[in-house]
Amino acid sequence: MKRLLTIAALTTAVMVSGCITVIDADSDDTAWHGNNAQPFETARKDCDDRTSGRDAFRACMAEKGWTRS
Repeated sequence: MKRLLTIAALTTAVMVSGCITVIDADSDDTAWHGNNAQPFETARKDCDDRTSGRDAFRACMAEKGWTRS
C-alpha cells in the first residue's frame, strides 16, 4: 500500500510539472516566432524550469527572442 501511494504521488508530481508545456509550449510550435532568438527547444526547457505561470513563461521566452502569435 505504501508503495502504491508513493507511485501515485510521483505520477501526480510529474503530471503537474508539465502544465506549462501543455498550456504554453504545446506541439503547435509554429505559433512561436523568433527573431535572433536562442534555439527554441533550449529556450523552452529553460523557461519551463524557471517559471510557474503562463505570463511568466511568455515573458521568459520573450527575453530569449521568442513571441507567440
